[in-house]
Amino acid sequence: MAHWENRPEESWKNFQFNQPYEKGLKRLKEEVLAKTDFDPATLWQWGTMQAMAIIEILKDCEAEFGAEGQKLVRNALHKIGLDVGRQVLKDTKKPENMSEAEFISYFTTVINRIVYASLENPKIDGENQVSFDILWCPHQDYYQAFDCRVQRYLVQGMLEALSEFGAAENFQVRFDSTIPSGSITCHFTFWKTNDQANTAWKEHTELIELKAIQLAAKRKAANSANNSNDNTEDKR
Repeated sequence: MAHWENRPEESWKNFQFNQPYEKGLKRLKEEVLAKTDFDPATLWQWGTMQAMAIIEILKDCEAEFGAEGQKLVRNALHKIGLDVGRQVLKDTKKPENMSEAEFISYFTTVINRIVYASLENPKIDGENQVSFDILWCPHQDYYQAFDCRVQRYLVQGMLEALSEFGAAENFQVRFDSTIPSGSITCHFTFWKTNDQANTAWKEHTELIELKAIQLAAKRKAANSANNSNDNTEDKR
């Protein structure tokens, strides 16, 4: 049994979802893994390259274009998150006897274990809250703590897909801790929100974005100073 297939709750068996990027997945399984000596571990190396490229693009856009560059990349990541969420839920139905908390928890399991290719320990804390620990994330050995902000934009798109589906309209996600910041696991909480909680999420995102712009400006200034010094030395 694949790691993403198993959860102890009986209702998990009734959760409907689609595999994202299904056409390519089918080819990988049937034509590549089943018929060649392809090492699937290289997909981790390829995926790590893509992840680091996205972070570098974001940083360079922030340094070169400031808030507008940041917005450009943020919106692109949001679109991808939204598309993935829509793929997972397309033409599916929520079982009548499945609670909202169960549905959200199962959706996050699909996102965590398949989309993010991670190992997860999920919990249904109550009817108004679910949480999970990421036990291993493919990014954890190369992400810096601040790089995890990229996931906020992807997750926001996935939450929008949930809202379109008619689920989790009053739920929000909180990043409690992350492995790159020194924690043993990445811990996340989904909880039923009020206006204040929604404001807190938005304000926290804005603070992170402002800090990123400030850091980018410092890096740009430092690079300019170094280039200036190099030109001076060359003239000598």
